[in-house]
Amino acid sequence: MTIHWCGTGLSAVPGLRRLIQGDHDVVVWNRTTSKAQEAVGDIASDIRAFDLEAVTQAITAGDVVVSMLPGDLHVPLAEIAISKKAHFVSSSYIAPEMRDLDSRAKEAGVCLVNEVGLDPGIDHLMAHHLVEDYRASTACSNDNELSFISYCGGIPKIPNPFRYKFSWSPLGVLKALRSPSKSIKDFADYTVARPWDAISSYEAPLETPETFEVYPNRDSLPFVQQYHFDPAWKVKNFVRGTLRLNGWKDAWAPVFKEIETLSGPEGDARLKEMSDGFWAENAYDKGEPDRVVLCVSLKAEQNGSAVWHKTYVMDAWGADGVTAMARLVSNPVSYAIEAVLNGDISTGVHAAPNDLNLVHDWMTKINDLTQYLAIKDHLSE
Repeated sequence: MTIHWCGTGLSAVPGLRRLIQGDHDVVVWNRTTSKAQEAVGDIASDIRAFDLEAVTQAITAGDVVVSMLPGDLHVPLAEIAISKKAHFVSSSYIAPEMRDLDSRAKEAGVCLVNEVGLDPGIDHLMAHHLVEDYRASTACSNDNELSFISYCGGIPKIPNPFRYKFSWSPLGVLKALRSPSKSIKDFADYTVARPWDAISSYEAPLETPETFEVYPNRDSLPFVQQYHFDPAWKVKNFVRGTLRLNGWKDAWAPVFKEIETLSGPEGDARLKEMSDGFWAENAYDKGEPDRVVLCVSLKAEQNGSAVWHKTYVMDAWGADGVTAMARLVSNPVSYAIEAVLNGDISTGVHAAPNDLNLVHDWMTKINDLTQYLAIKDHLSE
């Protein structure tokens, strides 16, 4: 069984190197083979120029196709994998078009595994662990009011005046700022048109507690079911969001103001222009350490008092020329590939696993990728 790893961008390399060094049969595909050679040429024996037709011809039944490419290529690659009775893995969110492939994947006897990077990915593992931990506790009761938060952010380890640095094109960040979000606040659906309308302060219970700015993003509502919340549970708050350094809102105020005025093709062109400027002015320098902070928390309350409250907290930063973001995105992808090859994931379309054995195994490995990873029990303090 061959792993066809497509894409050797900034967030792909550590997991790819792990698989090659683990003696898996890996074909590395990249649009620019020279960049792939630079990334893994010292250990990879098979590097090829990426082309959908060439990939199609190379795949055989039982192989795994991995997409670390732009999102618009995930579904085409997944469809090719199904046609060849091969599996598919990506770190990206499950798009509706990917979800629609579920029945075809099951008929072909293959699995399409997505959301196995950092966020989405590691955050899912933490959420599943906390929910099942709570469900098994004596505190679990349908009378409790539950609050769930998941905040993740890639931030500069050495703060800059802009309070943010880019490890890849800023265009994706700028486009995300134009997207509304949905979450649950005080038992009701909470919709926000722009992130900066809902920025709040959050004290992360790290080894040394630290305060950040956070805001909801995307649509959190489907994850209530994905994280296996019991339908009878009373959900007071539920939000998946983004974490930024304190001062980010003020530093980005001019950006927010301009984004509000942009629309149509001219607006898209201006976003691209802004992106190019940010990349020139606020990209990471070579070898400069980045930082990733992730906090996932579940709290159960009765009559305003917490009866169960735990938080997964993670803090990691770049070292030895490898970014924390790259380690934490690509290594879980490699774990997913191995799980697929071992038959540990059923056929069909899936996000990060909820099987507690896999969750425990992956989290043990992820612990080695961080400087600080722990479950904080707030009630045991």
